[in-house]
Amino acid sequence: MASVRRRLGRSGGQEGETRRRRVCEGLKGPMSVLIIEAFYGGSHKQLVDLLQEDLENCVLYTLPAKKWHWRARTSALYFFQNIPMSEHYRILFASSVLNLTELVALRPDLGKLKKILYFHENQLVYPVKKCQERDFQYGYNQILSCLVADVVVFNSVFNMESFLTNIGKFMKLIPDHRPEDLESIIRPKCQVIYFPIKFPDVSRFMPKHKMRHLQKTLSLTKNSSAASTVALPFQREQGGPENLLTDFDAKPGPCDAAQQENLGSSLMQESSLKTCNWSNNSSSHRGESEQNPCDSLSGGDDQPRPLHIVWPHRW
Repeated sequence: MASVRRRLGRSGGQEGETRRRRVCEGLKGPMSVLIIEAFYGGSHKQLVDLLQEDLENCVLYTLPAKKWHWRARTSALYFFQNIPMSEHYRILFASSVLNLTELVALRPDLGKLKKILYFHENQLVYPVKKCQERDFQYGYNQILSCLVADVVVFNSVFNMESFLTNIGKFMKLIPDHRPEDLESIIRPKCQVIYFPIKFPDVSRFMPKHKMRHLQKTLSLTKNSSAASTVALPFQREQGGPENLLTDFDAKPGPCDAAQQENLGSSLMQESSLKTCNWSNNSSSHRGESEQNPCDSLSGGDDQPRPLHIVWPHRW
């Protein structure tokens, strides 16, 4: 315990103190999930912080988010010396910055764990100015890490497919004695889990009449099987990031079809109601005596205005 405190003593400030406390708790209690992040910054930091917040019995080891080239090359040796042994570990979660192959070779006790490798990006297609500037070692390390891992998780389908389909081309850079069929070995381990986001409660920004209307619209599209699961977007229970560690055996795929159908119907109704309101506004200039054919859908003037849905990427 004293040696762990000395190793972590160089981490200054509140962050260092928090890390020391979590390590000490991990040594005392049954901390079954070991999270390793060799580049603790940006989206990498957001992910592991969210996992640590929502998961019980986990301990986190990190390196600062700078000089990622050196983190990819040497972080395994650092963690080999600084992660204490524990018989309670069951799952090891790490990002692809870490050379997982080197770590489990140096630490056979960690090699026995269920190893989950998460790809924020992959070095086979990561943009470079010239193809000659791409360092072969980074992509090669990631391929080796996939071969060692039990589960390989990508944050998008594009990320997964661009990595898997370029393994063969990438390996052709080796002058001779090239390995074969690596894609077929790695692909069965792979799945897509989109980056988890914890949305704040935005209900306080919505007018009451829009909240009532949206809830009424959604309730009309619910079926008996989804009645207990479909709610307002800001009230819907988000899939916890613990799914990354506890549900990694589930097959990747889109959201539940029934839920998508319900939400899609709701958006179509919203669009129709908005169109009718536009028609109402334009008809008021011609005269209020004219009957709007959309009144039967909107329910008359006493109905609240619908929620306007805006797509930011089309601005």
